[in-house]
Order: sequence, then C-alpha cells, then structure tokens
Amino acid sequence: MPSSTGAANDLRGAQRPRLCLVPEFVSSAGAEATAVYELTGNKLNPWQKFVLHNSLGERDDGRWAAFEVGLVVARQNGKDEILCARELAGLFAWGERLIIHSAHKFDTAMEHLERLVTLIENVPEFAKRVRKVNRSHGQEGITLKSGARIRFRARTRSGGGRGYTGDCTIFNEAMELPDEIVGAIMPTMSARSMLVPGPQIWLAGSAVDQQTMANGMVLARVRHAGIEGENDKLAYFEWSAPDDADPEDWEARAHANPALGYQIAPEHVETEFHSPSMSNRQFAVERLGIGDWPDVSEDAGRVIGVEPWAQVACSDKSKRIEGRKTFALDANPQKTWASIAVAGRRDDQLFHVALVDHERGAGWLVERCKELKAEHRRARFVLDKLGPLSSLIDDLKAAKIDVIEAGTDDYGRACGGFFDAVVEKRMRYPAPQPELDDALAGAVSKPLGDRWKWDRKNSTSADISPIVAATLALWGAEQVKPKSRVVDLAAALREEAEREAA
Repeated sequence: MPSSTGAANDLRGAQRPRLCLVPEFVSSAGAEATAVYELTGNKLNPWQKFVLHNSLGERDDGRWAAFEVGLVVARQNGKDEILCARELAGLFAWGERLIIHSAHKFDTAMEHLERLVTLIENVPEFAKRVRKVNRSHGQEGITLKSGARIRFRARTRSGGGRGYTGDCTIFNEAMELPDEIVGAIMPTMSARSMLVPGPQIWLAGSAVDQQTMANGMVLARVRHAGIEGENDKLAYFEWSAPDDADPEDWEARAHANPALGYQIAPEHVETEFHSPSMSNRQFAVERLGIGDWPDVSEDAGRVIGVEPWAQVACSDKSKRIEGRKTFALDANPQKTWASIAVAGRRDDQLFHVALVDHERGAGWLVERCKELKAEHRRARFVLDKLGPLSSLIDDLKAAKIDVIEAGTDDYGRACGGFFDAVVEKRMRYPAPQPELDDALAGAVSKPLGDRWKWDRKNSTSADISPIVAATLALWGAEQVKPKSRVVDLAAALREEAEREAA
C-alpha cells in the first residue's frame, strides 16, 4: 500500500498481537482488572483488555495460569495503562500485599508512580484507603491502610528489588533488564508460591535494538519462549511488523501500533517516517517494533561452545596425569573466591585439565600450595603476575615453591592455547566439574593486543577464576617436554609381537 495519510484515515491499529502465546485457563480476572481501572474515568482499548484477559487467566485451582507475562509493543501505545490496571486490581481488588514496579530509569519509575496516584485520586473509594504516598528517595511507593504496598524501584546492579517478597513484580522497560536483576528478584517470589493465586512476574517493553542489546537478553529469552510456544506458564504478546515489512505499508504500521487511530494519529506516524532526525532503522525499531534481538541459543555469548566443550569431557577415571603436574592459581578481583587447577600429560599424550579447589577467600592458597608441593614434589605453580594474586608471589617463593609468573603475552597465549586445545580435542577434563562448567559458560573475552583474554568485569559468571586457573595450568603444562616417544613405540612393538605370538 502506498504511503498515504488519507488512505490510513480509517485504519485502526491491530487489536490482536502478531505473536501471541496464552496458557490454558478456565476463568479470567481480566474483566475485573478492566473494571477497576475504568472506575478512574478512563477507558481501555480492545487490545489492552485482550492482554489483561489472557494474562490474568486462572486455573481450576485458583492459581494464575501464567507465572510470567511478556508484553512487547512500540512506545506510546498505552502499555503503561495495562500495568496501571494490573497494579490497581492487585491493590484494591485482590489484596496483594506487595507489588514491585521496577524501571530502568528513576525518572520513568517516578512518572509511573505519579500516574498511579492520579488514577487513585480519581476514585474517592480508593483514595480513602491510602495511608501514605511516599516520595522519599529509596522509599518511593504507596501504602494502603490495610498494609498492602506498591514500591517503585529504579534498577541498579547493586539491588533494585533484592529482599522484597512480592506477589507481583513488574519489570517495565524490560528491553533494559540485566540478568543479575532478575536473579536477585525472582527467588524472593518463592515465599508467595504456596499462596493462591500465587506470584506473577511481568516483563513489558519495546523491541530490543543495538543500544539496548547488552541488557536485552532477558526479554529476548522470553520472546524466544513465546515464539517457540512450549512454556505452559508463559503468556506472551507482541505487536510488531514482520522483519521484512515495507516501512511505508500502513498495514505493517497497524500491526505494530494497536493505538493507531485511537491515541496515535496516522499523520504523526507519517511525519516520523519523513523526519530527517529519525533514520529508517530507528523508525523500524521504534514504530514498527522490528528489533535487533540478541541470539538466545545455547551457545550465545560463549567463547567455547557447548558441543566442543562436551567433546573434551572425560568420564574415564583411569585416565590421569602421568609425570610432572602444573598447578595454577587465580581469584576474582575482590579475592572473595579463589581457585587452583591442575594440568599435565596423560599416557595417551593428551593434556588433562581439572579444577582442584574452589573456595571462598584467598587466605588459604599458600598453605594449600604447600600441601600440593609436598604431595607432588616436582610440581610447578603458575599465576598471572599482573592478576589478583600477584601479592602471593613472594610468599610462595619463600615457601620454596616453584613459581612461574605469567606475563601479559603469556596470558594471551594461554587463552588462545586453551581454546585451540579444546577445539582440536588435544585436552580432556574429568566431567562433570560444575564450577568449571559454570565459569566457562558465563566467561566472555576481551581484546589483548592481537590476542584475547578472559574478561573478569563483563563475564556473566560471578567468578571465572576456575576457567582462568585451568587456562594458566594448561599453558604451564605445555611448557613441559613430553616423554620420549621411543619408549612408547618400543612398548607398542612388544605388545604387537605378543599378540602375534598368541
């Protein structure tokens, strides 16, 4: 369809989402949430009622059919009014004791607080049930005389909701939602899991783009699950145009903007499209909902994929290091966790790498190295001389421990060498080693000249010292010359002669 405002005058936004997943339910509290909201004198559009109806479905035991609700729609379409309806119903109709509303920015969270206050003040019956509206920094929220509360939090990596056991947690602006925030809040909801109707979590936002991709993985995973359709506790709704949509096509615009013709004027959309300050890509993201969604596959973000790592796993306990062992030490920057790994050659000339210790703190390392030295007298010990444990070098040397100090170039070679050893299947590790597996799964890399190294700061694993120690141990072991293959060949010839004689 050609770009024509006149042709779009009678066009309304799609009231059903292009992508949708709804768990089975026998009844819905959506109509009640709509009725509570409309007591404020405001009306919801059909699409907003559709989301409430299908996200607030109830099973025959009275519990929410959807534990998680994902909502993706372009900005300014009225997403926040759906959240207001959910929050008002939770406070005034369902007796939820605590609702947490979390936004990426403080100002956005406060805007929602003020919007909710205005809606409450429009209903005298609601207003007289309010004990206090708190706008003090860190305490923002509304408390009812019954003790029910809604708290408003700006998300920070140091908190943003930790410690609050909520009946409903709402992550607004979910396209900017770091993994660790969900990790902090999600477990707190378990305290409400035995109650009816149980806890519920909402993730609402617009499409993830290049600017938000770093913190868009959580919403991307929810979207992926919504498309796959295999999660029976997830409700997912997405208004968007197909990836290959023509940005001038009014039908595509209607698919992504349910408020088109209701609250959004077609003329304004046309103005946005022709605006020199908005690029075509920005229009596609912000108005058509065509995102730059990050990869959520099993290997997403991993330096070493799941399959290559699984191929070097070894469950044969008879295989072990023969001869000289190389141990390596590492710790996280705060030295709240530390690791010791070991590496060496096996009798089949493959390298064997294993995590030996992974304990809290770093004060135990020197004594543990003394024990390992006593047990393995020819052992060598490697550490990054510019790393968190550099202060231990003198103590280890004073204990007569053979220390190899890995410099910057050595560390770069160690990281590349570890990767190559895995891909080329030149090493094995005794599976399973959960702490080593977890560290590798969350470890990311960063450039180091023309090489790379493990990135402690940006890795999603809280502590990657197990994989750093394993990397350094393998590098140290590779410096040890292998046993002469003449002996191995002679033994093989003898075995072959014995077989022929038999």
